[in-house]
Amino acid sequence: MITEKQKMLAGEYYIASDPELQADVQRAAQWMDRFNASQSRTPKQTDTLLREGLGQVGQDCIVRPPFYCDYGYNIALGTAVFINFNCCILDVAPVTIGDQTLIGPGVQILTADHPRDPEQRRQMLEYGRPVHIGRNVWIGAGAIILPGVTIGNDAIIGAGSVVTRDVPARATAMGNPARVKTTVPTGDRP
Repeated sequence: MITEKQKMLAGEYYIASDPELQADVQRAAQWMDRFNASQSRTPKQTDTLLREGLGQVGQDCIVRPPFYCDYGYNIALGTAVFINFNCCILDVAPVTIGDQTLIGPGVQILTADHPRDPEQRRQMLEYGRPVHIGRNVWIGAGAIILPGVTIGNDAIIGAGSVVTRDVPARATAMGNPARVKTTVPTGDRP
């Protein structure tokens, strides 16, 4: 018999109210309570807490509280990732964030999705689609990254954008829905 958690991790339809998954949500909530309780901890204390709550954490990561997630164990941060205040990651599927990526305040990264068929939604089914964010990406404040999106290395996502489809490497995407506007040339300076 396949558990609801196994279904979730495999990207299949599952029921989130399953007791095993609810226990995982509760553990993540207790971790977030501790993580979000103080902004005055040392970098070493923050690193220890991040490694306790998230699936993978590279060296020199900074995550400013408050920070919210579903499970935490599906989140992988590369080296020197910076996540600003009030980030929300719904991690029912893997979320990978590459080295030196900068995430502005109020960003939402969402892997949770629901069936389009209303009968299936009535059954409380959901599923997840992974989100992959490359290295050296800059995601502006208030952006929303939807399920299944891949953002290429060195891309920029404009503040307030809703990213509904993949963004290629070195591209700047903005708007709702986000559209690629430019590609950044090598050596670009303000």
